Amino acid sequence: MSGNGTIAFFLPSLRGGGAERVMVNLAQGMVERGIRVDLVLASAEGTFLDHVPAGARVVDLRSRRVLRSFGPLVRYLRRERPRALVSSMSHANLVALWASRLAGQGTPVVATVHNTMSQSTRRNGRLAAGLWPRLLRAFYPWAASVVSVSRGAADDLARSSGLPRERMEVVYNPVITPGMLALARQAPDHPWFAAGEPPVLLGVGRLTAQKDFPTLIRAFAEVRRRRPARLLILGEGEDRPVLTALAAELGVADDVDMPGFQENALAYMGRSAVFVLSSAWEGLPTVLIEALAAGTRVVSTDCPSGPREILQDGRLGALVPVADPNALAEAILATLDRSPGAVPLDALTPFMRDTAVDHYLRLIEKAR
Repeated sequence: MSGNGTIAFFLPSLRGGGAERVMVNLAQGMVERGIRVDLVLASAEGTFLDHVPAGARVVDLRSRRVLRSFGPLVRYLRRERPRALVSSMSHANLVALWASRLAGQGTPVVATVHNTMSQSTRRNGRLAAGLWPRLLRAFYPWAASVVSVSRGAADDLARSSGLPRERMEVVYNPVITPGMLALARQAPDHPWFAAGEPPVLLGVGRLTAQKDFPTLIRAFAEVRRRRPARLLILGEGEDRPVLTALAAELGVADDVDMPGFQENALAYMGRSAVFVLSSAWEGLPTVLIEALAAGTRVVSTDCPSGPREILQDGRLGALVPVADPNALAEAILATLDRSPGAVPLDALTPFMRDTAVDHYLRLIEKAR
């Protein structure tokens, strides 16, 4: 049994992303309850380092790759003997589980899965798609708990890995925090939000295949053909040149802006006419929950997994097929014509930070 009351979170880094934000939010919630927290990072770098709560300790394993953090993580576990290790993302989960076993200190591992496993592994090639299910079947039974961030992601993990579905806990991400609404009320630093300007459609996420921003830009071109509007996409990634070229090809480059990663995307959400999620797949899209909490009208693809759960089968926002720009355009146009309505509080409660912190603490207590 671990001899220390510290709860440790293990991640590759704190670069900008949904999983990193989730772990920082969990750490903040635990620190506020008087729990000692270590953020153990393969490499202590990234945007969210600035958001680490004052009461949490950052442990830098100084490893450029997650796999190379294995030895330093074993030494950390033997030296510190934390009460539990909460790991995030597939590579880090495997390293955490193996390190905990080798360390021999009885530190229980809560392995969290933030994406739809079948989709994310398929995109990495045939070898990865065949290898990952075997690795998960070998390693995940060592976890005290395997947490998926949505029911759809848990179902997919069970199907793609062969692991028993009943071994998986669903804990929605701790997206909604006490300071969120104040951030959403701030004015975004962009001229398109000035009075009298056309309505702004907003997409947020890494510029990668998963987010399928080409479908959003094609849908926007159809919206723009029928009424004045503008499109902002916040994020960075390898698809930027392709997206820039597509906007030019469709003749909407002057009405599409991609200003990169923004520290306070909530400010943009709070002022946008419609938030659009165009993803091909997700685990539980944090940005969709944030947009709802900010009071923004939303449209989303009905991708695996998460949007249908978040939007209550379409009651809180339109759901359209994946990779269908015409359906996305029609949903955006219909949403622009609809008056904003308040989201019921009970629809947001499952995604509040305290709800998630309570659930994780129950899992850690069970593992003792």
